[in-house]
Amino acid sequence: MSLINTAVVPFKNEAFHNGKFVTVTNETLKGKWNVFIFMPAAFTFNCPTEVEDAADHYAEFQKAGAEVYIVTTDTHFAHKVWHETSPAVGKAKFPLIGDPTHALTRAFDVHIDAEGLALRGTFIIDPQGMIKTLEIHSNEIARDVKETVRKLKAAQYTAAHPGQVCPAKWNEGAKTIAPSIDLVGKI
Repeated sequence: MSLINTAVVPFKNEAFHNGKFVTVTNETLKGKWNVFIFMPAAFTFNCPTEVEDAADHYAEFQKAGAEVYIVTTDTHFAHKVWHETSPAVGKAKFPLIGDPTHALTRAFDVHIDAEGLALRGTFIIDPQGMIKTLEIHSNEIARDVKETVRKLKAAQYTAAHPGQVCPAKWNEGAKTIAPSIDLVGKI
């Protein structure tokens, strides 16, 4: 069963955020758009490049009214040290959520039981706590956060404009489509 258009399950995890330990729950997500970026583990090779990419695009997420969360199966203590020792991760101004019990990675169906790690999963969650997009792929392939920004804006557009769909490669300001029987076979 797909997680699309399902509610985020209740959770409570600790995170490192701007020099402090904070608690993040499913209730924290309500009322704003959220992006969850799951990674295998702190102190790895590809993960810092993705954190840095998210940090480089963080202003765009904030402008769109969205919060970003990085999630690994490490503890929030490990994330503190990772943030302090990695120049790339040190750019993060968003919460780094620890999931040492693996409850969150299992709830989002990105857990690798044999390794105790997460797959690279990206989830966009609407202000009601519903999962609107997801992408999960193998850990040797890092993602491009610019595409996540595009998908966030598309999800926000269609939420604000019911009955409209965003075609392939849609970007903010581009034309959308109003599906109708008259368009069948004409696009």
